[in-house]
Amino acid sequence: MRPLRYSINVTLDGCCHHEAVQPDEELHHYWAASLERADALLFGRVTYGMMEEAWRRPASGEWPDWIDAELIPFARTIDAARKYVVSSTLDSVDWNAELVRGDLREAVEALKSEPGRGIFVGGVTLPLALADLGLIDEYELVVHPVVAGHGPTLFAGLRQPLELELVDRHELGSGAVACRYLPKRSGT
Repeated sequence: MRPLRYSINVTLDGCCHHEAVQPDEELHHYWAASLERADALLFGRVTYGMMEEAWRRPASGEWPDWIDAELIPFARTIDAARKYVVSSTLDSVDWNAELVRGDLREAVEALKSEPGRGIFVGGVTLPLALADLGLIDEYELVVHPVVAGHGPTLFAGLRQPLELELVDRHELGSGAVACRYLPKRSGT
């Protein structure tokens, strides 16, 4: 069974706005290594669109000028990854992607039941639904020393509290701290 891992950058005030964090080379290497722990990516429609716009290799085969040498490993990793997109409004997807439709619990449980290293999920809205369903096996939060003051917040609207156990912590040179948590199971 493949674990479902939720991974995201977050500010000290819990904001997940992608423009609030200024990534550096070390952070891109960290996320490339994290993505390599999975053999599939699971996104909602909005996150899929943002990732495709930023990281899809152009038809020319040449990366845009803004993707310098240190970003290429991350760009290659995400570009090549198998992707699943949860959407009731999109008619089709490409970029090595497949639409996920129907009952969310059943669809994600089916993906998790396939053999492999894991499934990486990003974004804000879809992970909230997955957390409410108890489907996330690991939470990976990179907490940045920034107070954004605005933007989407992590787990806004969660129906039940999540009790998590810290299993790994890694400090980055920028002052960000990557923390990995597992859900506490009953009786632990």
